[in-house]
Amino acid sequence: MSVRKQQRAPQLRAVQTKAAILRAAAEVFDEFGFSGASISKIMKRADVTQGGMYFHFSSKEELAYAVMVGQGEGLEFPEGEDGLQHLVDITLYLAEQLQHNPVLRAGVRLAVEQGEFGLRDDVAYQAWVLEFRQQLRFARAKGELQPDVDDHELAWVLVSSFTGAQLFSQASTGRADLPQRIASLWRYLLPAVASDDTRGALRLSLPPKEGAGTGASAQRVGERADAESGSESERRG
Repeated sequence: MSVRKQQRAPQLRAVQTKAAILRAAAEVFDEFGFSGASISKIMKRADVTQGGMYFHFSSKEELAYAVMVGQGEGLEFPEGEDGLQHLVDITLYLAEQLQHNPVLRAGVRLAVEQGEFGLRDDVAYQAWVLEFRQQLRFARAKGELQPDVDDHELAWVLVSSFTGAQLFSQASTGRADLPQRIASLWRYLLPAVASDDTRGALRLSLPPKEGAGTGASAQRVGERADAESGSESERRG
């Protein structure tokens, strides 16, 4: 074996060990929260030795911070043209991922619980503000936003609203209704921020995955508004 290969082997094992620790930590933090998690539980879940654990992370607090700021790693956003529809799709995708993705779920939970490990850090939230703002800039360039919309302020409002919606959904249904709650958030927000031409063409559900049946057709904002208007008229009649 060459010297270079001999050097690469320990490096590869270290990378794999660190990834296993982070994955196990995410699962444990997701299940037990910061207070209920322990280094021993994470070591057992990751199947690593104490030496392997402390080679990468010196404390539970350091590990929690790594999981918190890495909450978006490994996500595969829906494909599509950048802009307002893509931003809607990203938020709906995140709502679905929060139902089963332990890395995202743990990172989001730790961002809320960070006071328990001595932090007041908005870096995880700011990362989502930047992600959303990028899509809003594309939307602005395409004429999809109302003239008076500030893309940075709207991105901040979206992250704040999404955070509140997922917390409420977690408390009430274990996030079972989160995709519907995020769709409702957009339904009330879009009339204030989207141009008239754009708003009528937007979907409030993710497109079917490749190979999946179409099922119910994706409902567009304008169609949904018309349907609700008709239902309201029937009730009044």
